[in-house]
Amino acid sequence: MSGPSGAGKSTVVEGLAAYVPFHFSVSMTTRPARPGEVEGVDYRFVDRERFQQAIAAGELIEWADYGGNLYGTPVAEVTGPRRQGRDVLLDIEMAGARNVKRLFPDAIMIFIVPPDLDALEARLRRRGDTSEADIARRLAIARDQISEAATLFEHHVVNDDLDAAVRQVAGILGAVPNPPVIPS
Repeated sequence: MSGPSGAGKSTVVEGLAAYVPFHFSVSMTTRPARPGEVEGVDYRFVDRERFQQAIAAGELIEWADYGGNLYGTPVAEVTGPRRQGRDVLLDIEMAGARNVKRLFPDAIMIFIVPPDLDALEARLRRRGDTSEADIARRLAIARDQISEAATLFEHHVVNDDLDAAVRQVAGILGAVPNPPVIPS
């Protein structure tokens, strides 16, 4: 699952757990934790040196630089649960989504879209932790992401009503009889 910053990916994922069983892949990042984020639940917060070590050791399925911070999916977050027969959900940025699609062409690709860029800007402002320059940068990135999503993602879900968006994603996932197997 991917979408612009502020589109509501994390909120959709939280709501999805009531409908569909899955293992949520906890990404590694070099960005500092936001208020309320918990180590090992929201992200694995590491410094840049540790992240670079993970890249060099082949510990990441995918990784990307977003806004000056590194984000990546640890191999163990995907292969361990898949060996146990569990579905795995990744909340990743566009570069990561491109890599996952290349490595796992049968992956179910869902893009969460804000109703429009004005709504996205309002959501970013409500966070209260985003500077004016960062809001402008994120909106510019969002325009590019939305444009690229048309060809990268099979499913697009507009998050203008959270309950409806969660039910739509659950329907997409429930309609798939055999999720892709991720090689170990």
